[in-house]
Amino acid sequence: MIYNFNLGIGWASSGVEYAQAYRAKVLRELGLEAKFVFTDMFPRDNIQHMTENIGFLDSEVLWLYTFFSDCKISPVTYTLRQLEQTFGSRRFTCSREGAAAKYTFSETNSYCMVYLVNERENRVHRVEIVSNGCLIRKDYYTYCRIYSEYYAPLDNKAHLYQRRFFNEDGTVAYEEITDNDAVMYQFPDRLICSKEELVGYMVSRLKLTRKDVVIIDRTTGIGQAIMQNAGPARIGIVIHADHFSEGSTDEDHILWNNYYEYAFSQHNHIKFYVASTDTQNQLLKQQFKKYAGIRPKIVTIPVGSINALKRPKKKRKQHSLITASRLADEKHVDWLVEAVVKAREQVPDISLDIYGKGSEEAKLKKLIQELNCGDYVRLRGQQNMEEIYKDYEGYVSASTSEGFGLTLMEAVGSGLPIIGFDVRYGNQNFIDDGKNGYLIDVHDGMEKRERVQCLTDCIVRLFTEADLKAFHQHSYEKAKLYFTEEVKEKWAVILK
Repeated sequence: MIYNFNLGIGWASSGVEYAQAYRAKVLRELGLEAKFVFTDMFPRDNIQHMTENIGFLDSEVLWLYTFFSDCKISPVTYTLRQLEQTFGSRRFTCSREGAAAKYTFSETNSYCMVYLVNERENRVHRVEIVSNGCLIRKDYYTYCRIYSEYYAPLDNKAHLYQRRFFNEDGTVAYEEITDNDAVMYQFPDRLICSKEELVGYMVSRLKLTRKDVVIIDRTTGIGQAIMQNAGPARIGIVIHADHFSEGSTDEDHILWNNYYEYAFSQHNHIKFYVASTDTQNQLLKQQFKKYAGIRPKIVTIPVGSINALKRPKKKRKQHSLITASRLADEKHVDWLVEAVVKAREQVPDISLDIYGKGSEEAKLKKLIQELNCGDYVRLRGQQNMEEIYKDYEGYVSASTSEGFGLTLMEAVGSGLPIIGFDVRYGNQNFIDDGKNGYLIDVHDGMEKRERVQCLTDCIVRLFTEADLKAFHQHSYEKAKLYFTEEVKEKWAVILK
């Protein structure tokens, strides 16, 4: 079995989760059994809805908190009718608005707020029970009640003090007792005093053998517990970001990225490290040798793959640009909006479509409104991108850090030239300057205004000077390095 460990997942997932989803598909095609373990708490959503959304099978997903019960990863199927049956003989009235329903009980000062999976159906995700104006409990459902949270009033707020996790038949599997950051887990036969220890207990319960492989995609808060309890299993670390701080590194000392520092220090216990580009692989090997005097096994395996090149069935929309990412501050999508507005002064029909969701969405909507560019700069939301890239003429990115850049790979797979900053590792990996796009020189002291102007100049250059047909062909040629068969072979070798 191959166990892949991560922290969280969301509707606007990061490249790490999409990389895992690509890996899941590759491992399936290789006929290798794999599990993907998530260790964060997900009170707002059912984890199954999010994992299914990006391509995991339910049978491939393990969640730390239901691992110790017999509840399976499942879509929400519990209904309002089933909930009403638990009310017994109590009389109630029900009102519904959208994806929420309110049950009020006669002759009591209590009610239930029920949150449904959507506005159309009666499937129940969460029930909040309020008594005498105070929240006292939240119940969470999939096909049964999987856990409950218990609250008490403190400082005029509802204070979470306990979670209780259930088996399918309603019996208690274990309890979590919490007081702000302090947490304990009470099992029938033991008391566990931290989440890290809970992760370690989970790993110990897997009863790993030499035939098992443990791949850790994120180590923060869980790496040490996993490694200490993995027994004879082979451990691999996947590096998803720049692994060191260049500004804090000199000839004598290196400052590792704190995501990887512990995993690097434990190199004697790591069977292999996986970098997604040859450039990062070679740099990491040099740094291990120079600063630690060691030569660990480091392999290059792209975190994504392409099944086939995507070619347009009709002419690409003229002067159209696309970008796709989480709408997060470090992606600097606002720079792209401003650059396209400026570029339109010279190329009047330029357009930009922005795909993705994230915390910056409201800010981007406001910026688009302020710049009065909503008729040619559009927020397209989260979509299946597989057949979308090929309809555009170019891809733009303003990110200043990409460990690999799955969207860059997908863009060249549809023949798109790319404009981006000359930063490790993704842009340098996918852009051959002047052949399938432009790499923009950048440095830390470079102000936003200058960065936006450089993006503007390259956008104009792409549509007024470049041989777009040749640029498209060059991107297609680069994409052939990432065919799924090639990536499958690399994983097969390292996992054999």
